[in-house]
Amino acid sequence: MRALTVRQPAAWAIIYAGKDVENRTRSLGPYRGPVAIVAGREILDEDHPFWEHPLYRAAVSRETAWVRDRLDVRGAVLGLVDLVDMHSASVIRGCGYLRHDCPEHGTCRDHCSPWAEGPAPRGGWMQHLVLANPRPLVEPLPHTGALGLRRLDDATIARIEEEIA
Repeated sequence: MRALTVRQPAAWAIIYAGKDVENRTRSLGPYRGPVAIVAGREILDEDHPFWEHPLYRAAVSRETAWVRDRLDVRGAVLGLVDLVDMHSASVIRGCGYLRHDCPEHGTCRDHCSPWAEGPAPRGGWMQHLVLANPRPLVEPLPHTGALGLRRLDDATIARIEEEIA
């Protein structure tokens, strides 16, 4: 099992709000399988567009106080997801995951999810981590996050599996 550290509120949205794509500016390798979502110690900058994302705002407004309280959790595993795919989005090719006919350009490519971001600033590319099957923990499990997709030790994996709701 691997762990992925994500800043709040995006970590919360992955586990509780149906955020099915995590956007990264670098590849995280070929791994597919279960991933523990760690709420990082830092939150997204206050001017980050995620705070105004319509899906995030709608999810927060409809959740219970218990679930909204998880927005304040930092430095802990919130739950598990399955990493089922990874693909890139570029200025030229779009995301390349879904296609439809476009009269102006022939075949156009759309983003794979409303949560997916386009290419990185300055004409770079964006890696879309496609996530499925979110499973929240009963109680967040304190865990120090790290960059990248990190392996978890057996003891931590056992504790996570005990806490699956």
